[in-house]
Amino acid sequence: MTEIKAYGPKNLPLDELFAPGHRACQGCAEVLALRLALKALGKDTVVANATGCMEIVSTPLPTTSWVVPYIHVGFENAAAVCSGVEAGLKALMRKARLPKKLIHCVAIAGDGGTADIGMQALSGALERGHDMVYICLDNEAYMNTGIQRSSSTPYGAMTTTSPPGRLSFGQSTQKKNVAEIAAAHGIPYVATACPSYPWDLMKKVQKAALVEGPAYVHILSVCPTGWRSQP
Repeated sequence: MTEIKAYGPKNLPLDELFAPGHRACQGCAEVLALRLALKALGKDTVVANATGCMEIVSTPLPTTSWVVPYIHVGFENAAAVCSGVEAGLKALMRKARLPKKLIHCVAIAGDGGTADIGMQALSGALERGHDMVYICLDNEAYMNTGIQRSSSTPYGAMTTTSPPGRLSFGQSTQKKNVAEIAAAHGIPYVATACPSYPWDLMKKVQKAALVEGPAYVHILSVCPTGWRSQP
């Protein structure tokens, strides 16, 4: 495996593979997480992105913020599409129709598209052992559709479908530990990260991309709109 870099202010890659001009909310941490992750991954990356906040804000026709090959997929099948891309690239290289090189296949989805709607596809891709990276951008609710609860919403949190009041105290179930579920598949690498620790996030994404087999990175991402916090 290629040596893992220790990133810092002096060796931050200058390439911007997630370009500015997107329509994310002010203070959105998912945008920062993607920018850092793509700097760690580099240009030889193919992204399968589930419907969600990042797809909505980064791909309004006729513009896009993605400078790498990008596939918009359904809420539920980012892992399945990414595993198909990985298998297809492997076949093309085996048949000498594509030069043999390291191309990172990356699935990206929110907590709803990971912990809820996409759990079956994620589990299948991990179990089959595809050489891919799955990144969950966890802002702890279905933010782009109106701040509805997901199984990744913390206990007691306020959403539009778990409102606190005289008869309710907010989210009534505990947050699902998807990283632990991923680790239970016996895959080579699982990590948790947060954009507030940028160098740590980049190092973990790079390591996930360089291990052989499936890797899962769970990134907690603040959502000022949904969390009702200051940007």
